[in-house]
Amino acid sequence: MIEARHLRVLRAVATTGSFSAAGRELGCTQPAVSQQMKALEAAVGTPLLVRAGREMRLTQAGEALVRHATGILAGLTAAEEEIAAIAGLRAGRVRLVSFPSGSSTLVPTALAALRAAHPGTRVSLEEAEPPRSVELLRQGDCDVALAFRYEGAAGAGEGAGEWEDLVVRPLLTDRLVGLVPERHRLARAGSVDIGELAGEPWIAGCPRCRGQLVQVCEGAGFTPRIDFATDDYPAVVGLVGAGLGVAVLPQLAVESVRPRGARTVELEPAVRREIVAITLPDLAQVPAVAATLEELVRAGAR
Repeated sequence: MIEARHLRVLRAVATTGSFSAAGRELGCTQPAVSQQMKALEAAVGTPLLVRAGREMRLTQAGEALVRHATGILAGLTAAEEEIAAIAGLRAGRVRLVSFPSGSSTLVPTALAALRAAHPGTRVSLEEAEPPRSVELLRQGDCDVALAFRYEGAAGAGEGAGEWEDLVVRPLLTDRLVGLVPERHRLARAGSVDIGELAGEPWIAGCPRCRGQLVQVCEGAGFTPRIDFATDDYPAVVGLVGAGLGVAVLPQLAVESVRPRGARTVELEPAVRREIVAITLPDLAQVPAVAATLEELVRAGAR
């Protein structure tokens, strides 16, 4: 095997013409240079140097190897510098996947802080709801995924188990709120038992949120009549504001949309979801990924 240190010594001998001069240039002894040249010749299986008087002359094989060594060593130097830049957060790339309400609330704050602290780090953003976002992480299509799971949900234990082999950083607990038209009979109520909305038409959100809504309503003794379903939170707010039904949305989603024509009400019993940032154990050691996770945690604490 040809080692980079052997190539550096060979190039120094070729440049200076002797083992002793090469040793002075490299900061080592003449015997050390001789030993490394013997190791290199043994590795390639042919002589690379011949003695011509007081100087060392390259053989044809030696000339070929020196010619290649220049490019090889230049490439290694460039690689070392790039890795040092990434390790020092002067460069780096992070692929982030987030669900929509996280994209409009947590992500902007975190990425603005990351850019201010480490302007050389580049972050790309795509949107996906869990469990798809977690699948993308496992498939190697992203480095960090924002996800959520509902407290006390039937699938919560299963979801937690699915994340056991991942690095999970809790960001915040997000309470779900009711959304009713501003002229609704309960629009001025401080809090509302979800059972009081049993007879209302409903606007449902993403499939996972929709399943949680049905589960909560059934726990209160009724099955919601879902007239509209959309993954778009502004559309949910717009439909409620137009008087077409009621909805339950995460507080984060409400913060990201101006609820014109609609009012939020506190729901009883409380329904909460845990917002987390997830990555793979090996990726958690990458400086740019670690810095992104830290800024997401700070954004969740604000």
